[in-house]
Amino acid sequence: MKKVLLLITLLSIGTLANAQRKVEIVEPVKQNLSDAAGRVIKRKVAIGRFSNETQYAKGIFYDKENDPMGKQALDILSAKLAASGKFILLERGDLAALLEEAKKNDGGLATIGADYMIIGSVTEFGRKNVGKSGVFSSTKSQIVEAAVAIRLVDVSTGLIIYSDEGKGMAELTTRTTMGVGGKADYDATLSDKAISEAIGQLVENIINKCTDKPWRTYFLSYDSDAQLIAGGASQGIRIGDRFAVKTKGKRVKNPQTGVMIELPGKQIGTVTILSTSGDTPETEYAQVAYEGDISIDADKLTDYYIEEIKP
Repeated sequence: MKKVLLLITLLSIGTLANAQRKVEIVEPVKQNLSDAAGRVIKRKVAIGRFSNETQYAKGIFYDKENDPMGKQALDILSAKLAASGKFILLERGDLAALLEEAKKNDGGLATIGADYMIIGSVTEFGRKNVGKSGVFSSTKSQIVEAAVAIRLVDVSTGLIIYSDEGKGMAELTTRTTMGVGGKADYDATLSDKAISEAIGQLVENIINKCTDKPWRTYFLSYDSDAQLIAGGASQGIRIGDRFAVKTKGKRVKNPQTGVMIELPGKQIGTVTILSTSGDTPETEYAQVAYEGDISIDADKLTDYYIEEIKP
């Protein structure tokens, strides 16, 4: 009887020990990696124009405003930028009208409603068939080559901050031996692949150029009822976020290039996000609370800008 009780006691102790060990092995709480790594406020990018500067497919009935190759390149670029998750894309096809409107306003290019504007063109495009025949076998290749040029404009200054050209190639090869093998007709997808490869060489640099500089926005309204700035939830702005308020720097002319340059502004305070509103990325705004040693002049809101505080 004592042996039975001893055995039961030992089994109970072992069970409790195992239970204790199971309680101690708790799965660690997963960390929010996006917050740990730091959020990126999405930049608004307007793709103002993507033209076809080649002679490909330009017949007597060619319509410059509805060029299929230009639209094809624009769609590929838009898809690649959207896939990065760092941009809100705004299509600005009627670029000439927008630039004309910008000239009439004090806000300059800022009236376009974007942080950056991309102007691109397909500068080279060609398709060729090459083949090689032997005694028993032959090969035939369809080759498409394309080149794409892109200019990235900082809307706040009107300066081109990035300009480059990428080249891409796509190839489809078929082989036959003793008359047996695959055959391929005209493959239209090769055009997509060649242009996509050319654009893909430029996308990473576009992303880096757009996100290296702190995100910037402006006051929409400033009075006793509300203090509003442009931007909202779709860009990743959250309640409680803080941004620096700066006065615009002095504009000076570079005697070497003749270009007007805006010097760095001076920080006078901060704003804290209280709420966000708006139906679309273009109409979003946020209500803020301003804190600073210098009061904001509501009659000269264009003299200030709100900027992301980099860690």
